[in-house]
Amino acid sequence: MANESPKSRAPMLSVREALDFLQGAARPVHETQIVQTLGANGRVLAASQVSTIDVPSADNTQMDGYAVRAADCAGGTATLTVTQRIPAGTVGKPLEAGTAARIFTGAMIPQGADAVVMQEQCEAGLDNTVTIMHAPQAGEWIRRAGEDIEAGGLILAAGTRLRSQELGLAASVGLANLPVYRRLRVAVFFTGDELTMPGEAPGGQLAPGAIYNSNRFTLRALLENLGCAISDFGIVPDTLEATRETLRNAARQNDLIITSGGVSVGEEDHIKPAVEAEGRLNMWQIAVKPGKPLAFGEVDRDGGSAFFLGLPGNPVSSFVTFLLFVRPFILRLQGVAGSVEPRAYAMRADFDWPKADRRNEFLRVRINDAGGLDLFPNQSSGVLTSTVWGDGLLDKPAGQAIKVGDIVRFIPFSELLH
Repeated sequence: MANESPKSRAPMLSVREALDFLQGAARPVHETQIVQTLGANGRVLAASQVSTIDVPSADNTQMDGYAVRAADCAGGTATLTVTQRIPAGTVGKPLEAGTAARIFTGAMIPQGADAVVMQEQCEAGLDNTVTIMHAPQAGEWIRRAGEDIEAGGLILAAGTRLRSQELGLAASVGLANLPVYRRLRVAVFFTGDELTMPGEAPGGQLAPGAIYNSNRFTLRALLENLGCAISDFGIVPDTLEATRETLRNAARQNDLIITSGGVSVGEEDHIKPAVEAEGRLNMWQIAVKPGKPLAFGEVDRDGGSAFFLGLPGNPVSSFVTFLLFVRPFILRLQGVAGSVEPRAYAMRADFDWPKADRRNEFLRVRINDAGGLDLFPNQSSGVLTSTVWGDGLLDKPAGQAIKVGDIVRFIPFSELLH
C-alpha cells in the first residue's frame, strides 16, 4: 500500500489516527459514466458543471399582484387602469405610464414596469381599474435575471455527492445528463458457524449456541444507503481455507471487501491470518469502544488489489465502526471531495457517566424534550436495541467522565447513515 502502517505507534491507534490513515490510504475510483439526471441521486459528480443560462432567464415577479411604475404610486394611494393580464409563461406588452398589469408569480416583468405590488395591498375595481394602497420602491418583489445563477457560473463542483437539491439545481439549468463516477463495488461476507439466517432455523427454533445473522441485514442496508454495488458471499465457515478462498473470490471484481466477525485473536478467528496470507494487514486495533478489533488491509488479485475492512462481530460494534470508519472511507473511494466526516453538535448531557475509559467511547443517546441528551441504560456492544432507541452517538474522549449539565459532542445518526 502507498501508506505503510507506523511501526512506532502504541499498540492501539487513536480514532483520529485511524481516520487519517484510512483517508491517506484511499484510492478513489476513476472510471466515469454518463447517467440521466433523474437517476443520479446519491452518485458522485465526476466533472464540474457550469450553467449556460441565467436563472431566472428574465426579470420576473415573486408574488401575485400588479406590475406598476413605482413613480405612479409614490403618493401611497393610486388608482390605475389595468391594461393586461400576465400569467407565468407569457410575455406582456410594454407598460405605459398610469397603468398596471395584473401579474402572477413567476411571470416576466413587462417592459416599463419597475415594481410589483402584492395583491393584498391592492383593491380591484369593476371597470378595469385597481387601487394601489402602497408606495412601492423600485425593484420591489422583482427577481432579477441571473439572480440565482449567472450564465458561465459554476453550479456543481467535481466530487459532489448528488442529493435531491443538487439534482434540482442541475435540472434548473437544463442538464438532462451528468457525468458521475461508477458505483463502488463492495463484497461482504460473514464468518461464524453459530450464524443462522432468519427463516432458516428448523421449526423457527434456533439450535443451542446459534444466533441470527443481524449484521448481514445492517451492513447491507448501510451499503445500500451509500449507493454501493454489493456482492454478498453470505456466511463463510469458520476455517482458514474457506476464509482465504472467499477473500480471493471477493477480490476479483470488487474495490472493497467488508467482513463481520473473526477479527479477534482466538483460534476460530481466521480473518487476520487469511488476509495476511492473501495480501497484507495494515492495522487492526483501535482505541475505540465499542469496536476495538477493526482490521484494515488489502487482498491481492491479478493486476492489483481490493481494500479490506474487517468489522467486529458484536452487532453494535459492527454498526458503530461502520459509521465511524467505513462510511468516510467509502465516500473517499467513491470520489467525494472535501470533508467526509460527519458534523457534530455541542449538546447538554442530562445524565452522569462516571466511568473514564482509556478508549474513546461512543455512547448511544437520545434527544429529550428539554433539548438535552439521555443515555440508553445498557451500553453493551451486543444490545442492538440501543441503536434503534437512540438518535445518535455521544463522542466521549478517552479518560473523560460525564456529569449532568456537561456540554458534549453529539453526532446524530442523520449525519452518519448516508
